[in-house]
Amino acid sequence: MKKLMTMARQFRDDDNGAAMVEYTILLGMITVAVIASIVIVGGWVTGQWATLAGAL
Repeated sequence: MKKLMTMARQFRDDDNGAAMVEYTILLGMITVAVIASIVIVGGWVTGQWATLAGAL
C-alpha cells in the first residue's frame, strides 16, 4: 500500500505531461503561422507572376 501511495504522489507531482501539452500547443500555433505565411506569400507571388506575364 505504501508503494502505491508513493507512486500516486509521484504521478501527482510530475509536470512532464503538462509541459508536453504546452509544447504541443505551441508547436501547433507555430505550424498554423507558417502555413498562413506560405499561403499569403504564395498569393503575392502568383499576383507578381500574373503582372509580369501581362506586361510581356
